[in-house]
Amino acid sequence: MLDILKTRLTQGYQTKKYPKEAPVLPERFQGLPEINNSNCGTCTICIDACPANALKKENSKIVLDMNKCIFCGKCETLCPQKLISFTRDHSLAARAKQDLLLNEQNSFLKAKELEAERLGLFKKSFNLRQVSAGGCGACEADINVLTTLSFDLSRFGINLVASPRHADGMIVTGPVSKNMEYAVKNVYDAIADPKVVIAVGACAISGGLYENSEETLNGVADILPVDLFIPGCPPHPYTILDGLLRLIGRI
Repeated sequence: MLDILKTRLTQGYQTKKYPKEAPVLPERFQGLPEINNSNCGTCTICIDACPANALKKENSKIVLDMNKCIFCGKCETLCPQKLISFTRDHSLAARAKQDLLLNEQNSFLKAKELEAERLGLFKKSFNLRQVSAGGCGACEADINVLTTLSFDLSRFGINLVASPRHADGMIVTGPVSKNMEYAVKNVYDAIADPKVVIAVGACAISGGLYENSEETLNGVADILPVDLFIPGCPPHPYTILDGLLRLIGRI
């Protein structure tokens, strides 16, 4: 017992102070993109190089689709004019897919809280069933990280539960492979109304790199109504946490 107490005193308080304090992010972190169309011209280097087809031109202006973006940074590296850059802003979640379309004119609309009826039910206790629908494991790992001592997701009243019968909503990762479609729908049906659906990662939002594959859907929104979209490949744990807290009115 004395050894346990000594270790506890030596380690101190390990849980991060987010959202009261800004997160400490790694140097290579790629956050919210910024676009400057002032001198783009006819160049399409970034569009041609994008592995996720997340870039296009509309009226000679670059549009970046964060529904698809995997935040690889190729566009920033290859653009000769340096018109695309990735900031340190980790807050990327949105309530609608349309809000994840970025151009020079549109300022990013961060996720707003649920409507009053559901917010009153979930603000202090929010239980989620996580479903990996053909994911590679990266988004799943970053969701699991939130349950560790560093983040302590449960201090916000948010818990990952084993049964949809105990859940208020579901987190879906992966592009939703055809053989997982039935399971995803079953989990959704097993959750009592009112309920919430959260898509985490480019695959769950748009199909990601598997978009238009014969073996997958183009994300969970093809079959279920989605309340929160958290982009990334995978999203940083702070990005996921920020989205969840915004959804239940804790930020």
